[in-house]
Amino acid sequence: MRERQAFIDARRAREFEAFVAGAAGRLLHAATLLTSEPPDTNPRARALLTASLAHTYATWDRMRGEDPYDRTRQQLAIRFARGAWRRHRGRGGVLARLSPQERLILVLRLHEGVAEEQTAALLGLPPDRVRTILARAMATVLHPPRGPAPALPLGEAAPS
Repeated sequence: MRERQAFIDARRAREFEAFVAGAAGRLLHAATLLTSEPPDTNPRARALLTASLAHTYATWDRMRGEDPYDRTRQQLAIRFARGAWRRHRGRGGVLARLSPQERLILVLRLHEGVAEEQTAALLGLPPDRVRTILARAMATVLHPPRGPAPALPLGEAAPS
């Protein structure tokens, strides 16, 4: 009995390692976009991904034909939503001006290609609200607010 369990555990570990080798880069990129950290220093994104992968590994035997990438991406979104909406703002990068909810929807819809209905179901929002939040996020990213006009040195007149 022990040999059979050892064989099952070894097979599970090999399958999971193969999955992580193929998907970890893209999932880390998505987590980095969510946390709005620089790609070279992203401890929150790495912690978020590690927790999501740990959950996927714990439920590996119960997936029964589910796509492990989808499961991990779902966990990534859930864990980010639970923690980030209450506590964290972006720290840099293009998406830093967005709220955590806007970043989550933008990353799921545009970077990950998750359908509007699936995104809405995952977040518990109506599809119209997801569409509105995505449009607002895209407007913010594509048309950033302009800062104040640069100050002129003293004694210099403005060009006419």
